[in-house]
Amino acid sequence: MIYFDNAATTRPNARSVERANVYLTEEYFNPSALYRGGFTVSEEIKRAREYLLSRVADPVNFDLTFTSCGTEADNHAVFSCAKRGNAVTTDGEHAAIHASFSELKNRGVEPRFARILEDGRVDEAHLLSLIDEKTTFVSVIHVNNETGAINNIAQLAKKVKAKNPRCVFHSDGVQAFGKIPVYLPKEVDLYSISAHKIGGLKGVGGLIRRKSLALSPYLYGGGQEKGLRSGTENVFGILSFRYAAEDKFSSLVKDAERIKEYRETLASLLDGELFKRLSPVDGTPYILSVSAVGLRGEVLQRMLSDNGLVVGTGSACSSKHRFSRVMTACGYDEKTLDGVLRISFSPETTEDEVKRAATVLNATSKELKIRTK
Repeated sequence: MIYFDNAATTRPNARSVERANVYLTEEYFNPSALYRGGFTVSEEIKRAREYLLSRVADPVNFDLTFTSCGTEADNHAVFSCAKRGNAVTTDGEHAAIHASFSELKNRGVEPRFARILEDGRVDEAHLLSLIDEKTTFVSVIHVNNETGAINNIAQLAKKVKAKNPRCVFHSDGVQAFGKIPVYLPKEVDLYSISAHKIGGLKGVGGLIRRKSLALSPYLYGGGQEKGLRSGTENVFGILSFRYAAEDKFSSLVKDAERIKEYRETLASLLDGELFKRLSPVDGTPYILSVSAVGLRGEVLQRMLSDNGLVVGTGSACSSKHRFSRVMTACGYDEKTLDGVLRISFSPETTEDEVKRAATVLNATSKELKIRTK
């Protein structure tokens, strides 16, 4: 099987799981316990926090709160900061942000959605036009999880703060962390990350916060995570996250260059009469979205799986709808929307897999096209 749905989830990094296993079988103590074992485990969590944070931000100015996933991190940011006035986001957000913003209107906050361009990037001028003196919160996804387009969040955050210095700027960095170079400027207040997108385990994420920003707790209880997220920490998951990140960051630039070559190889091998490219060339190397125009993407997905190739049809969190909300916002017609496939890679992807995948994609699409005539 060739697995090309890594934007949905990655295979857990075997080395990281093995290294962290001691915290599942031997050092299984509660980090809040006052005896030696608890203190030792607490120190390991502290080191994991410091390492993960230092990869993308200055630990002097930022902190990291561990969560159960990227969705929780996004929700924590939205509902802690968008409590009055209006909040601004984009039509290209992951469901964790888009659905949270839709809920804001039930809480007395006006949600505003900025248009996106054909490649999935935010329309910057429209975004800025929505910000006024009553805007309290702005959220812009770093890497679009369906098209792979990259928003320049450093530039956007500066422009947002120039227009309204009091509003909080957040970015969902789940598809960026551990995949593309990131270093947060002071204008970015909050940044969400997730373990299972880079070889960590499902059930662990994080919210990076500028220390001068006060947040409300997300869960109440024992006061873990400096009072921001109560509940006994997932030690095994957190340590697996750290070890997986160590692998990813040790070769991040080199891997990104290689994967970009593979992405372009696959794009060039696809039959131009069958497929239309939707992802931008300057997007993340790890996502290539295409459309088998006129064919049903979910039917093609099942046929590809039967032929040994696993790909997505868009965000795994929004797969219950016929057309992708994000791709619809990009402005594509129904025939294009019907045939959307998201092909996503990992550092473990090989050139041979890419070439075999192209053969399967072309052959299977031709077969389906013949069937539907």
